[in-house]
Amino acid sequence: MDWTALWLSLSLGAWTIAILLPVGIVVGRWLAWRSFRGKGLVESLLALPLVLPPTVLGYYLLVSMGGRSPIGQWFESVAGHGLVFTFTGLVVASVLVNLPFAIQPMQRAFEAIPREVREAAACCGMSPWRTLLRVELPLAWPGILTAMVLSFAHTLGEFGVVLMVGGSIPGETKTIAIAIYDRVQAFDDEAAGAMSAFLLLFSLLTIGLSYALSNRARAIR
Repeated sequence: MDWTALWLSLSLGAWTIAILLPVGIVVGRWLAWRSFRGKGLVESLLALPLVLPPTVLGYYLLVSMGGRSPIGQWFESVAGHGLVFTFTGLVVASVLVNLPFAIQPMQRAFEAIPREVREAAACCGMSPWRTLLRVELPLAWPGILTAMVLSFAHTLGEFGVVLMVGGSIPGETKTIAIAIYDRVQAFDDEAAGAMSAFLLLFSLLTIGLSYALSNRARAIR
């Protein structure tokens, strides 16, 4: 078991969901309750990572964040080092790749909240911010939890984008998925099998826990 790679994957997943949680709530809520020209185009762009091959998406991220790109040059001028082949670059790529996994379940959760509930909260004198915290988020919680679990699990198993943007630098960009690939390439089936089994069990436990918490939240509601 490559514990360094596992810890790196868990850290990447934690950073990803920490960033996507507020982003998903804001964007998902906005898409759920707003109608505007071009909404279909926005939803299509957000869903693009679901259908694009990971290597294609990884290539475009590599080009857009590379040293010759405006983003890459700006980041290097600020941080003193490049964005690609770093853990920071992996976090940026992971957030972009997981946007549909975070936003779509949250959007559906907010869409399921009846408009009358929000109107009743407004009639009771609750501010929009208090309505969000006391009414909307508790009702949308199962969808929010599902979004975070899906994003975390997908981050652990992501391979193509991680390899394109981060490479395989031990302790920096070598995640557990890359470590499994390296062990297979080295014909170390025992290590590859052990890491794959661990990742499979961890993913099953994570998804099972999310379902249990979601069912409990629905029962309480």
